[in-house]
Amino acid sequence: MGLPATSSNHWTDLEYLQAAREVLTQEQSALQHLIQHLPLAFADAVRALLECQGAVLVSGIGKAGWIGQKISASLASTGTVSHFVHPSEAVHGDFGRIGDRDLLLILSNSGNTPEINQLLPTLSRRGIPMIAITSTEDSELARAARIVLAYGKHPEACHLNLAPSTSTTLMLALGDALCLVTARRRNWTAYDFSQHHPGGSLGLKLSNVEEIMRPLTQCRVAAQERTVREVFVQVSSAARRTGAVLLVDPSGKLAGLFTDSDLAKLLEQQRDGSLDRPISEVMTRRPYQVTVGTKTTNAVQMLARHNISELPVVNAAGEPRGIIDITDVLNLMPTGFAVAPVQPAARTDAPPVKLRIHHDPT
Repeated sequence: MGLPATSSNHWTDLEYLQAAREVLTQEQSALQHLIQHLPLAFADAVRALLECQGAVLVSGIGKAGWIGQKISASLASTGTVSHFVHPSEAVHGDFGRIGDRDLLLILSNSGNTPEINQLLPTLSRRGIPMIAITSTEDSELARAARIVLAYGKHPEACHLNLAPSTSTTLMLALGDALCLVTARRRNWTAYDFSQHHPGGSLGLKLSNVEEIMRPLTQCRVAAQERTVREVFVQVSSAARRTGAVLLVDPSGKLAGLFTDSDLAKLLEQQRDGSLDRPISEVMTRRPYQVTVGTKTTNAVQMLARHNISELPVVNAAGEPRGIIDITDVLNLMPTGFAVAPVQPAARTDAPPVKLRIHHDPT
């Protein structure tokens, strides 16, 4: 069924935008007030998080509960062990989840939410320290908590001043500040962050090249003295092949790169005689490469900057350890560009046909 016919159904685009600006302005004003009147107890709250020997358990109900779940997730991902405890479940057995070394972070705008207040006597009796994120210090929750982060009373951005909006924005902002200041105080590094985010594009960006490269066992590797024909007839890989062969000198160091496109070019130019000559005569000498330990983001930048489609990975001695193929990192390539792999660019003497990276207007 459609909405009842009211004047609101006939708003102009500008009226919708103006209404949205009013909501955002209301929340912005409250945030600005919080910035200027940040509770001095904030420092105590960070110290309590840092000193916690157990887990930081976050609790709240309704919209505050959803904000609490996000804060708990942020704490856990930035070096603070944290779980969310639903207040109603706590009084029906989940108090068993709370250990004597844990710390409670409780969210309630009014500080007098019945479901929250049910927790307080048991928590106080057990001596579990509590941090309260609430609007005022004049409430049951605030009186029971060891540390109170009161953000003040502000009208909700809802036109009825009812739907939690400004209050939840302030809770989230304070929670983010707690998480990030605590992580900074822990000297939380990008490497630490990556250990908690191994999956997805974020994990890929934070990884080292050896974690995402195709290892040597999945690469085609040949001695530079072998002929082109020998390399392509006899050298193979059990895994999905890359578009390049890693060529090594007698000491085992990377000497060059020869691609499928290089082979196609020889055939197109009818240079059949080169097929039975050492591949070192036609390979790309001293190709672009990265060493083990390089961040994947740096390798991707090199692929894009130099318009190449394969990037060898070597150890400190210059021996190949794997290869990064552009097809494995396409989702990390610069936004707004499409890639059309043709042939990797040579760094020095071989005439390259470069990987074209062109702007995609769509």
